[in-house]
Amino acid sequence: MLMSQSDRPAKLHYMANGFRVLTAGDHVLCAVTGARIGLEDLRYWDVRTQRAFASSAVAAGEMAPR
Repeated sequence: MLMSQSDRPAKLHYMANGFRVLTAGDHVLCAVTGARIGLEDLRYWDVRTQRAFASSAVAAGEMAPR
């Protein structure tokens, strides 16, 4: 029986122009807000720190955690 990848976090390797899936899943968590980001919606990440961000504002540091 095949296991579903839905509702499982993916492990990714972030690169300058994309990412590589290391462990299959359907989402990652924002490094700042903890929000769930579907892989199809993932647009912002930091290659150096290997962290994902929910939006450009979060990635730019405009929405610091409280």
